[in-house]
Amino acid sequence: MTNKEKYKQAFSALHPPGDISVEVERMAIMSRKAKFRTAAAVAAACLAVVFGGGMAYAADVGGIQRTVQLWMNGEMTNAEFIFDGEGNYRISYPQEDGSEGELGGGGVAFDEDGNERPLTESEILEELNSPDVVYEDDGTVWVYYYDQKIEITDRFEDGICYVEVSKDGETLYMTVKYNGGYAVSPHKYESPKCFNN
Repeated sequence: MTNKEKYKQAFSALHPPGDISVEVERMAIMSRKAKFRTAAAVAAACLAVVFGGGMAYAADVGGIQRTVQLWMNGEMTNAEFIFDGEGNYRISYPQEDGSEGELGGGGVAFDEDGNERPLTESEILEELNSPDVVYEDDGTVWVYYYDQKIEITDRFEDGICYVEVSKDGETLYMTVKYNGGYAVSPHKYESPKCFNN
């Protein structure tokens, strides 16, 4: 005979008093009610998320739209930012002449395992506020970084210009190739060899 069978045989003759079994039944009913209330609350929360998210997406047919403040050409600008959740964005902003300007794009990043993933909304906004090089119609070349406007037209030597910009104690080093792109690093200027000829 196993231990389990021995315990069954030894305790089978014992019966709890009536009020104890009533209390056990009452506790079982209370436990079922608590589980039902928890399940109902979870279902309500899921419905709120689904329908609330559906309404937000419906407001812009596939993207969440909101107003953000961005630095554009050295000026703080209120812009309508639309992010589709898959790494793509579109921005509408007022230009100096009163017309509406638009930017758009998207991108991917790679995690530590080398897997590709879409950029997040915060990564895109961070990139939009990074230093920018603009070639104006009048032939001047400018670096814009937050409220900083630095003309670099006459600073190119052999087609390369080095610019240092700072914000909140953080310094960035820019290597600009005339009409050939630019590189930004928090550590040092990049070699001109990093640009394709």
